[in-house]
Amino acid sequence: MASHPIENRAPSSPSSWLRSYYFTRFAFSALWVAAAFTLAQHAPALAALMLVAYPAWDAIANYVDARRSGGIARNKSQMLNFVVSVATAIAVAVALGLSNNAVLQVFGVWAALAGLFQLVTAVRRWSSCGAQWAMILSGAQSILAGGFMLKMAAGTEPVGIANIAPYAAFGAFYFLVSALWLTVSEARRASKRAAI
Repeated sequence: MASHPIENRAPSSPSSWLRSYYFTRFAFSALWVAAAFTLAQHAPALAALMLVAYPAWDAIANYVDARRSGGIARNKSQMLNFVVSVATAIAVAVALGLSNNAVLQVFGVWAALAGLFQLVTAVRRWSSCGAQWAMILSGAQSILAGGFMLKMAAGTEPVGIANIAPYAAFGAFYFLVSALWLTVSEARRASKRAAI
């Protein structure tokens, strides 16, 4: 019986997978931020859809990464991130019917928890994969951003998707830094192997 073509391919290295994963997450976040500052400002329905889609995408991304990195059972911090992100997408959908402040509160709690889980994941990967210093910084900054969003949500100033976009922008930046760092590291290793 013929085997599936995918089964015949050599598995990619952890760093190769992470490089592609980080580039993909950067691209999504960058597009989301661009739309948040432009199209969504004049289209409430689009803004609402984007606010639900952001944590939903994070859930999918964490699930896929955990599956590609040894399985859900071996990546408990990402499993928790997946669960929290799914719950957040649902909570945002509910909060949209209440107020923008309620939405920002949900995002604040999510940013803090997701940042904590991301930090734990990065620390666990430190010995096996490069570029984790950027993910650690990103996780720590996400925790701080969560607190800042909760503070804004409790205030009297009008809030909206533009108050969440900077958080997503910093996330995009850290994913790009990690992807580029892994790209350079892999190129250096390839160069050393070729020189031997």
